[in-house]
Amino acid sequence: MSPIPDHPLRYKLANELHARPFPTVDVPSTVAYLALKPAQNAAARDREADRAHLLALLDRHGTSHPPAGATHWFGTLGKHHLKWESHTEFVTYTMFADGLPDRAFDPVGFDLFPDDWLAAAPGTRITSALIRIEQAADDAGIVEKSHGWFVPESLALSRVLDDELVLGSDFRIDPAGHMRFAVWVRPGISDRRLGRVVQRLCEIETYKAMAMLGLARAQALGPKMGDLDRQLTALMADMAGEMAQPDATLHALLTISAALENMIAQTSFRFGATEAYETIVNQRIAVLREERFEGRQTLAEFMTRRFDPAMRTVHSTGRRLQAMADRAIRAGDLLRTRVDVERSAQNQALLASMDRRADLQLRLQRTVEGLSVVAISYYAVNLLLYLVKPLGHEAGLSDAVLAAICVPVVVAVVWYLVRRIRKGID
Repeated sequence: MSPIPDHPLRYKLANELHARPFPTVDVPSTVAYLALKPAQNAAARDREADRAHLLALLDRHGTSHPPAGATHWFGTLGKHHLKWESHTEFVTYTMFADGLPDRAFDPVGFDLFPDDWLAAAPGTRITSALIRIEQAADDAGIVEKSHGWFVPESLALSRVLDDELVLGSDFRIDPAGHMRFAVWVRPGISDRRLGRVVQRLCEIETYKAMAMLGLARAQALGPKMGDLDRQLTALMADMAGEMAQPDATLHALLTISAALENMIAQTSFRFGATEAYETIVNQRIAVLREERFEGRQTLAEFMTRRFDPAMRTVHSTGRRLQAMADRAIRAGDLLRTRVDVERSAQNQALLASMDRRADLQLRLQRTVEGLSVVAISYYAVNLLLYLVKPLGHEAGLSDAVLAAICVPVVVAVVWYLVRRIRKGID
């Protein structure tokens, strides 16, 4: 035993790479595929409800249950085989049945999922498909069958994996509500390799459907984004001129910015998931190593013409939304700066006015102080004269002489006292 201690998650993470093995598929056979997703908040759905729905199907056939917390399961349901997987936003059911119905893509092939069980599903159907797998030693009859089964305008037909298989589909929903895929298998291909191709087809269809949810969200945002863009452009035009009410303009800008940030918060998960799903679709198609079949478009070309423009619309909407939010923030910053400058100028004018008023007040105060010295001195001289008149008369001094002597002394004393008092206050 190695003396090196293992990380607690080493075995769990290593086994995760092998947790979802590919199914084995015989030829000929029919595959019924179903992907379920709650209409809202799928990532936070009740996973126990998904498990209960699976167990309800297993119990109909007396099949053992998967362990608690399992995210995938593969087992036998009577004469058929079922592969169940739980993903971030959806769950998938893939039913494998040996043999082919007399009529190609007969809706009864989907009867492997009981109607009452489907009606009790804890979610909505995001996609469902019927896959017809038959053997074809050569190309004879493939084009004729394809034109009979699919819409020629949308038909994608290609050789894959070095011409070991031929795949065909028009990616349209048939009258029964299912997508249709045809797989023509050359003799000698292994059941495991065929199972991987079938799994890839199911993943391409599912992730394509999930990615298109981003387009629906982008289209729904279009009118609201257009309205906000017009409001934002009008406000920025007003900012270039004289604004009667800059505070009201700033409030309107902040309202628009808040609305844009709210839209970004509501769409960030969907747009991010769309980008991830788009990448998975392109990767799954790339591993098929497609080659053109008698001049028909391949799956990759179909996606380039129909799927890629939708994805570019989603990416463009996300970039436009972020650009509008950034523009609103920049406009708000500029307007706040302008308002601050105007308020600073107003404050400077107010301070200058206050300085003038303070200067006038100081002058008035000094004038009042001067008058108060005179008034106080007047009363103080009269009081002092009452005290010194008897002494002055004995000394032979007249009242006028006594007043002339007292006035300078009293004024000087009063002025000195008032000055001391003012210094103490200052």
